Amino acid sequence: MHMDPSIPILAGSVLVVILIALLMKRLGQPFVVAYMIAGVVLGPYVLKFITDIELLNRVGTFGVLFLLFFVGMEISLPNLLRNWRIMIVGTALQVAISVLSVWVLGFWLSWPTSQIIFLGFVISLSSTAFIITTLKDRNETNSSVGQNVIGILLVQDFLVIPMLITISLIGGGPLNITEIVLQIIGAILILVLLVWLIIKKEISLPFAKYIKQHQEIQTLVALFLGLGMALITGLFGLSAALGAFLAGIIVSVTKETQWIQQRLESFRGIFVALFFVSIGMTVDLQFLLNTWFVVFALMLATLLTNTFINAGILKSLKVNTKDSLYAGALLAQIGEFSFVLAAVGLQINIINEFAYQATIATIFATLLISPAWIGLIKKYTSRMV
Repeated sequence: MHMDPSIPILAGSVLVVILIALLMKRLGQPFVVAYMIAGVVLGPYVLKFITDIELLNRVGTFGVLFLLFFVGMEISLPNLLRNWRIMIVGTALQVAISVLSVWVLGFWLSWPTSQIIFLGFVISLSSTAFIITTLKDRNETNSSVGQNVIGILLVQDFLVIPMLITISLIGGGPLNITEIVLQIIGAILILVLLVWLIIKKEISLPFAKYIKQHQEIQTLVALFLGLGMALITGLFGLSAALGAFLAGIIVSVTKETQWIQQRLESFRGIFVALFFVSIGMTVDLQFLLNTWFVVFALMLATLLTNTFINAGILKSLKVNTKDSLYAGALLAQIGEFSFVLAAVGLQINIINEFAYQATIATIFATLLISPAWIGLIKKYTSRMV
């Protein structure tokens, strides 16, 4: 009997992830950091165990979908909408001030306007997957800080589409009017759905009683709910992750939340691990080593800028100083959607290959350092009265 050649690679990869995860945990680091480091080790620049990064990225995307699906189930829709000022006004100010900050630097360095707007967008997007994982690990999803941060993340996800359109406009890329119309229709339908859920307060899933009697199909039904809504929002040109979150909200106003969580919990952990491993694999290790000082400076500037921009905005919206600083630290890193913006920026020549690699390395560095940065700010704010 011939053994499939992928089995040794798969077994070796899992072993590497386990060993690095155990080592990082012993050093007091979260599993997210371990997964990203494992990605670097397993990727095309060290052990070369896995070279099909695109495939891993697609698999890892399911981790984000499940993560947001679970968060949606834990969210109280009325409480979330009660913070609409922080969600909408706060996020709009955050993006605007991020672009303005880059504009000041770009004016001094004579950068073109297209590059300034592009980089402003890139640093304004935080990592939904990282922050929600952090909040869940700290049992802070339903805290006031957690609710504020999740609200901002959701609006950021909404803004990715107009950001991509803006980048295409300023970079001379093609615009698809049909896609823009679909996105507008999709956004309107989402608002209608949310209003309907608020009015109904409680709904029942079709055939819920029958499904409860058959554990064999419960997992499939749970998968269909999350992936089905992700498919629908994707068809309208919106974020698939946003669709998964909406599916979670729908489940949260039903009585079926508990068994759905039980059926998908193991899937979530595996796919989230794959997602962060895939991020580690995108990093050109040789580039990172050759330009470590530049990347370090960009990473530090990003963390400081994002922390105090977000903290200042939240403080101006009547959030206390302690929670504002902590929320600012949580939102300080650059997120996964910035990888998409960077790829588009390179494709339409807003940035060159060096700037693209520097952007990817900086995103990775902010994610890698974020747990320590959040811990530092948390320790500082814990001493505040």
